[in-house]
Formats: sequence, structure tokens, C-alpha cells
Amino acid sequence: MTVDIEGVQLHLSHPDELSGDWVGQEEVMRQLLAAWLVIHEGDLPMNPRLIGKPGVGKTTLAYAAARRLGREIYIMQATVDTRPEDLLVTPVVEGAGKLRYVASALVSAMLRGGICILDEGNRMGEKSWASLAPLLDSRRYVESIVAGIKIKAHPLFRLVATMNDDASTFDLPEYIHSRLQPQILIDFPAYEEELAILKENLPFAGDDILEYVTEFLQQAHANDERYTVRDGLNIARFALKLRHMARDRRDTDQSLQVAILQTLGQEAMRYARRP
Repeated sequence: MTVDIEGVQLHLSHPDELSGDWVGQEEVMRQLLAAWLVIHEGDLPMNPRLIGKPGVGKTTLAYAAARRLGREIYIMQATVDTRPEDLLVTPVVEGAGKLRYVASALVSAMLRGGICILDEGNRMGEKSWASLAPLLDSRRYVESIVAGIKIKAHPLFRLVATMNDDASTFDLPEYIHSRLQPQILIDFPAYEEELAILKENLPFAGDDILEYVTEFLQQAHANDERYTVRDGLNIARFALKLRHMARDRRDTDQSLQVAILQTLGQEAMRYARRP
């Protein structure tokens, strides 16, 4: 798929497809959809950021919200090495000195009127964020120095940035901070919601394993540990595999104990149910 802009042909990225759905916590879903809403011809969509500990479902929430709107979804993974050209347009040598300009997932979403999830955005440095400043305000465009073109966003284009609440991230520049609003906080889910998430992702697991893992996670949450649903899914999957290989398939607790130890380490055992 290609688009011609100011005589430059851009090759677009393909939309992303993920499995799974958002379970529970409908208030944060409502806030995200409200931020994207346009309620007047003079109004503009906002650029929300989803903040929470790794593994609480920020990307899943963003993807599920975009899917509710029936739009193409593009995921752009940010890292400490992300450069402005990675965010916008990358030149690729295509034989005999000819260049092929490849649009990023973000620019592809801009041109197609899709939704871009800028994943783990606070792992990027300021130089990369600076290239997005005009996109995040009323101008709604980016300039590719590499391709020498200005790219305007489709009216239906929407953006959301997910950001981990941990020490391995950069502080946002103030001029970007004010452009990425509102800030939507995602906390750990309650017991029933967490159990429902595990069931959604592991429909083939029995209630005994899923309830055990949910109780483990809830105890960890109560003690302000950083263990998340993602950790719980890994524990449950490993326990299922261990039990499947065991001679005595009834030995569920032992499989879960080993799965917790091997997934999260000795410190996590304090929240495991004792046999």
C-alpha cells in the first residue's frame, strides 16, 4: 500500500491484530474513549496517556478501545534507541542507489485515519518526542526531514501513549507533558475482575488454578508488590504444563508452587497458599 505526498511515494505499514479483550474497569475505558471524542466542528481529539505498572493491561485497553470504534490499529513500540526517523519515515536502499521511503506505524495511522498506540512512550528521549510536537497540538502534522515532506493527520486519526510507572523510563519534556493529556491511571484490578481476565486469556484452565493464582495476585497487590496479571498468566500456564507432565494430575498445588518460584523467585513464595 502506497501514498503519494508532494511527489514522494510512501510505503505504508500494515495494521496490527491482537487477541484478547478488555475485561472489567469500564471507567478507564470510558475515559479513554471520551478523550478521543470530537463534540464540535471546532473541537479536536485529545492525546491521552495510559499510566500504570508493567503488565496491568495498558496496551490491551488501548487496543480494545480502538477496536470498539472499528478502526485500523497501529502499534508503535518505543525504546531508548528510537530516533525521529523511526517514528516518521525511514529510507531504505532499493538497488542501484534508489531509495524507498517506508512510513512508520504512526505515520501510516495518520494517513489512513487509524489509531496509533505509542507503546511505552516514556522510554524515548526528548529528541524523538520533539519530532511529534506539532502532531500533538492543533497543527496535527509531522515533518520528515529524511523525505523532505510535511505529513498531515487524517481527521479520524487518534493517538494514545502507554507509559510504565517504573524507574527505567525518562521524564517527559514539559512541552510534551502538556500535549499528552489526559493522564489516565490504570491500577490493579479487583478480585472478580482479575479472575475474569485470567479466564478470558486461559479458557482451557480449571477454576482451581485460576482461583489460586488470583488469590496469590490479590495478596501481592495488598502488599504493594509489582506482580501483575501478566505474571499470573505465566504462573498459570507453567503450572498447567507441569501438571500435565506429572504422574499424578491431581497434584495442582505443587505445580503452582513450582510455577510461582520459577516465574517470580523465592520472594514471591510468601504470597503462595501453603499446602
